[in-house]
Amino acid sequence: MDDLSYLLALHGAPAIGPHTLSQLYHLNCPISKIFEDPEPLKDLALKKTQYQALIQATASPNWKTVEQTLNWAEQENNFILQLSDPRYPELLKLIHSPPPLLFVKGQAEVLNAIQLAMVGSRNPSIDGSETAWQFAHHLAQNGMLITSGMALGIDSQSHAGALAAAGGKSIAVAGTGLNRIYPARNKTMAWQLIEQGAIVSEYPLDTGPLKANFPQRNRIISGLSVGTLVVEAALKSGSLITARDALEQGREVFAIPGSIHNPLARGCHQLIKAGAKLVETAEDILEELSSLMLASRLSSSSDNLPPPEQQKIPEIDPLLPKIQQQLLKNIGFSPVPVDQIINRSGLHAADVNANLVLLEISDYIQSHPGGLVSLKSTRQ
Repeated sequence: MDDLSYLLALHGAPAIGPHTLSQLYHLNCPISKIFEDPEPLKDLALKKTQYQALIQATASPNWKTVEQTLNWAEQENNFILQLSDPRYPELLKLIHSPPPLLFVKGQAEVLNAIQLAMVGSRNPSIDGSETAWQFAHHLAQNGMLITSGMALGIDSQSHAGALAAAGGKSIAVAGTGLNRIYPARNKTMAWQLIEQGAIVSEYPLDTGPLKANFPQRNRIISGLSVGTLVVEAALKSGSLITARDALEQGREVFAIPGSIHNPLARGCHQLIKAGAKLVETAEDILEELSSLMLASRLSSSSDNLPPPEQQKIPEIDPLLPKIQQQLLKNIGFSPVPVDQIINRSGLHAADVNANLVLLEISDYIQSHPGGLVSLKSTRQ
């Protein structure tokens, strides 16, 4: 057996994380040797719990799971990359505790492409959803690969926008093993990602959606990328963890400002106060990263782009008439023209106008000069 087999045997063992596994690269002997004699482990800077976990794992390795994993890697478009593999992404090697093993499904060659991470709320406003889709679409059209976490909300809209662009590519960093698609409703998107990019994970293939894994995988999202764009995030959003990881990794952080009445904009505003670059258009990002990009400037207006799949706004009163619930899903905290709401909702103009009046009387929305309307912040 080669070193990869022995690494896989340790990788799937309980209580052995990427940091512990990374230290094995500092051994002055092949990893296989510690399965015969664990004495070299004493030379590593291991905590007692880490040392004991490695001793236990070398004493009773699960060779059946190792064989199944190696068989998986023999299938088309499946890869297991070690740090020494030339296909292993160079930027990711530079972070603290890079994954010693990176499981890849899709196109391994895209991992070293210039990437921008895009993250944000799992329950975005309609404005946030459209912004994420449009930014990702423009950036992908200009040669930038979009990386995110395949979660619902901003992540999904970012992947979708990139994949819809001509020649667009995208990478998803999973918080599960690659034998699991999470969330399940993104199964179709997962196949698109495999065809037009890749899905990667540091976890054993059958790992389920454990809560602790998602914050940990965020360092990979930012670590693969030259910068991270936060589209819409609350103050306690997990997206801010990704932004913090990016700062610690010495990468750029961008944030899109929003309405002061939108609680999902406060995380972005906090980042901007802390020094993140405020961006209003996708061109702002391309200009900032122009030394890394050989693509041309944006050539088409976002007004001509098809609308993304609409996302739900939380806390809509289920007792409201269905038509009013549908309208609220298509109104954000930023003022928009009534015509845009009609286009978003697909409802007749007369129905929209009549129910907007009722929603304003009920204090759900507010009018603005120029025939614009927005959600009323007192209802959130």
